[in-house]
Amino acid sequence: MASGSEHAAETAAELMKAMVRLRARLRAESVPDETPSWTWSQLMTLGRIIDEGPTTVSELAHGEHVRRQSMAETIASLRAQGLITSVPDPDDGRKTLISASVEGRALLATIPAAREKWLSLTIAKALGPDEQQTLLKAAAIMNQIADSEV
Repeated sequence: MASGSEHAAETAAELMKAMVRLRARLRAESVPDETPSWTWSQLMTLGRIIDEGPTTVSELAHGEHVRRQSMAETIASLRAQGLITSVPDPDDGRKTLISASVEGRALLATIPAAREKWLSLTIAKALGPDEQQTLLKAAAIMNQIADSEV
């Protein structure tokens, strides 16, 4: 019979595998159909620009842990699609500040809705009422773990 810590370790490993698989599926289901060419690095960069406000290519590269040249390519792609705008930095004319355009904000706003729609439909179709209730309890437990100060 497994000890409490062995059982906790097994539970943690299984939970992590399930979360990774669900996260990957949510990513796949949330890419808008009309933009099949978007990469997650482009969408994550656009999200960072929205979250951080006007920023530079160097700051984005640092935040995403990529080379400046790689980030410049991502920014060029976002610019070509009209998802970002740029203006000279008023404090340092050598720098350019990048912001999300209205179109970029609208694109990124569709992603959480698409994820929730897919997950809701899948839960309704794949799980019975008892399993749905169990999943709701599991979500509460996962939130409890996330808030834990262990």
